[in-house]
Amino acid sequence: MTVLEKLISRFNSKIFIYFLIAITAIYTLVFTFLHNMHSDGYILGDWLVNYQDGGFKRRGLSGSFFFLLQDLTGIKLNILVYGFQFIIISLFFYYYFKLIQYKETTFLYLSLLLSSVGFVGLLNCVDYVGKKEFIIFLLFAAFTYLIDRDKLTKTKEWGFCVALFISTLFHEVTLFFIPYFLITLYLKTGRIEPARYLKYILAVFIPAVLLLLFGKEINEGQSLHILKERGVIFTRGIFFWNIDERQYIAEHFAEYRLYFLSLGISIFHLAFYLKYVVERKIIAILLIGAFLFSFPLFYLAIDWGRWMYIHMMLIIILFALFLKRSDSVYASEIIIVNKKFYITLLIIIFSLIYRVEMSGRGFTFEGLFYRICVAPVELLNKML
Repeated sequence: MTVLEKLISRFNSKIFIYFLIAITAIYTLVFTFLHNMHSDGYILGDWLVNYQDGGFKRRGLSGSFFFLLQDLTGIKLNILVYGFQFIIISLFFYYYFKLIQYKETTFLYLSLLLSSVGFVGLLNCVDYVGKKEFIIFLLFAAFTYLIDRDKLTKTKEWGFCVALFISTLFHEVTLFFIPYFLITLYLKTGRIEPARYLKYILAVFIPAVLLLLFGKEINEGQSLHILKERGVIFTRGIFFWNIDERQYIAEHFAEYRLYFLSLGISIFHLAFYLKYVVERKIIAILLIGAFLFSFPLFYLAIDWGRWMYIHMMLIIILFALFLKRSDSVYASEIIIVNKKFYITLLIIIFSLIYRVEMSGRGFTFEGLFYRICVAPVELLNKML
């Protein structure tokens, strides 16, 4: 065994993952705070869509909830929203940590986290932070953790259904990722349970149908005035959004077609991972089904990178189920320098080179390497 092989064999993927969790959590919380304090119209604004302006509407429950809290406490909306975001984001990282804590991680599993649309996606794009999908991440991480530990009681299961119902009223995107909850149930039990799945399906479809039939526009004309009276002034963001998203995609398809390249890279990555997973054919079919179920999002909304990112984050959580159990919190598979290692290493290096934007450019060479090594130098040159 060469010196290089000895060094590589001592690499502990679990410790690296712990480090990545900590860095990503801190980064996410810091930049979410900055977005809120600067009254970002897309991140903070999305949490402040409300029923006070025009009545029942999609995403409006969150704003009305924070209005009520402000009336009760007198605390600024920016702070109230951040407090909620802080809890949601922190709990997600906590449950993900608990999920993998007594699992033996692998170099290949680490590569998923380092995917440009995995954990690194947060570091690559500041606009990913503070979004409402962290509610979905939290629910799915906690759900997967309880299932993995055989602690999902009937009471807790009904609790998750209620939470999914509320989450759909916070953001309708919850509907399009419900298949991951059903996939997790199936993979854990090994049997199809239609009656059990129906609870989860109805939990998201009922509020979605109500929103479709009775939901008003996000801005019925008074939102900005109501928010101004409550101390928040937006100059851009969701309350100003008034474009035909399908037409926008068509007009910018030269940029959007690059998402197919990023998607192809992610599919190759996942296919390579599944080569080393038992029941890979069933899992592959289920994941394709989950992606197809979310296809309307890609047709209706411009945030293609965001939808890809949510898929990958949920897959990372799901795949933690297949990691071997261990008695050690530092358990990590010993790396063997072979073909699998080299392909995984190339995937990681390439993942750190490219970037997938939330909307717009589907592939650029402005990944983590660029943001760490090149962007600061360019900024310094401009300053000088």
